[in-house]
Amino acid sequence: MKQLFNTSRLVLALVLAGALLAGCENDGPAEQLGENIDDATDEIRDAGEDIGNEIEDACEDVKEGAGADDTDC
Repeated sequence: MKQLFNTSRLVLALVLAGALLAGCENDGPAEQLGENIDDATDEIRDAGEDIGNEIEDACEDVKEGAGADDTDC
């Protein structure tokens, strides 16, 4: 009886997992909006890093041009 209970629980867990995975295949409007927000956030983060790198490079160029011993910014 105990093995039947464990088997039933396993089958139920597999059925639920399958249902959840099947539900993820179709992107609804909210899912698509979330993905668009994620993509935009990544692009903004990348642009911010690029700007930060450019500022750091410009700072180091100025310090080097001024003859500073430490040109790190």
